[in-house]
Amino acid sequence: MKKHNFSAGPCILPDEVLKESASSIINFNNLDLSLIEISHRSKPFIEVIDEAKSLVRKILNVPKNYSILFLQGGASLEFLMVPMNLMDINGTAVYTNTGTWANKAIIEAKKLGNVNIIANSSDKNYSYIPKDFIIPEDANYFHCTSNNTIYGTQIKKFPKCKIPMVCDMSSDIFSRKIDINKFDLIYAGAQKNMGPAGTTLVIVKDEILGKNNRDIPTMLDYRTHINKESMFNTPPVFAIYVSMLTLRWLDKLGGIDTIEKRNIEKAKILYEEIDRNELFVGTAEIEDRSNMNICFLLKENKLEKKFNKMCDEKGISGIIGHRSVGGYRASIYNAMPIESVKELINLMKKLEDENIS
Repeated sequence: MKKHNFSAGPCILPDEVLKESASSIINFNNLDLSLIEISHRSKPFIEVIDEAKSLVRKILNVPKNYSILFLQGGASLEFLMVPMNLMDINGTAVYTNTGTWANKAIIEAKKLGNVNIIANSSDKNYSYIPKDFIIPEDANYFHCTSNNTIYGTQIKKFPKCKIPMVCDMSSDIFSRKIDINKFDLIYAGAQKNMGPAGTTLVIVKDEILGKNNRDIPTMLDYRTHINKESMFNTPPVFAIYVSMLTLRWLDKLGGIDTIEKRNIEKAKILYEEIDRNELFVGTAEIEDRSNMNICFLLKENKLEKKFNKMCDEKGISGIIGHRSVGGYRASIYNAMPIESVKELINLMKKLEDENIS
């Protein structure tokens, strides 16, 4: 029995991607060589990274004046690279604090300059997305986090911004339509909707770079990686290849229009069951609920052991919530089939039937 993988990350990937990527480890493109032992500067791999960039540009409709990079270090390194490239010495950046990862980004930025936190939802354990805040026009840039995996919240409408807007989209990129033109820099770890851990996608408007007054270390300068086409050092070839295959799958499926409809439907039926079922309750404010990470609690803790056993027997994996919230977290990324969501819903109904007279 193949398990229903609700893990928050690394993510579930399409079966066809897993099979093709596994095959490439033994024999890549009939070269009688493994993907992970060929040169990253060889024609076969250059074709891989070029196709990956081309698919990102096509699927997200990325304008020509933006560069597309595949880097290493995850979003955690981007927390430092963003202020290193965009914040002046003694400059100021503005951030929203909407969860654990947003807070980690703030901590790194504070090491390089002044940080103005203009919106903060920690007062209610990050259960909502702050709104109606004012973005100062004299700051170097504005930073937000589009989706919060731990707390199950998601920005539904991005603010208008007259300064460069930076967004960490690690957990919902490629899941819904976005207007790239609203953003100046987007970064996303691959391991949520795009591929395995090991590479980080960066989409950056070229004109915002090289304008601060820092002597940026070579490896941390986005321009280094743009000039070397993501090949300044040896790239994570396998992670990029699997990301390329996943983007190929998404493009063949119908792109963002198709996957957004699927994601909305999966989230809709699961939230409907959470709200209907007498045993469960959601943790995020309704208007800010994530379509990627659905967090909920059992009203009666004594039933957790029973429900956990039911999930285990049905092959439902990765459902336990983060320790910051508790309860359950169903991560329903792009490759999650609706049948798996329905299997979880059936178990929730069964638990209710057995415990509500």
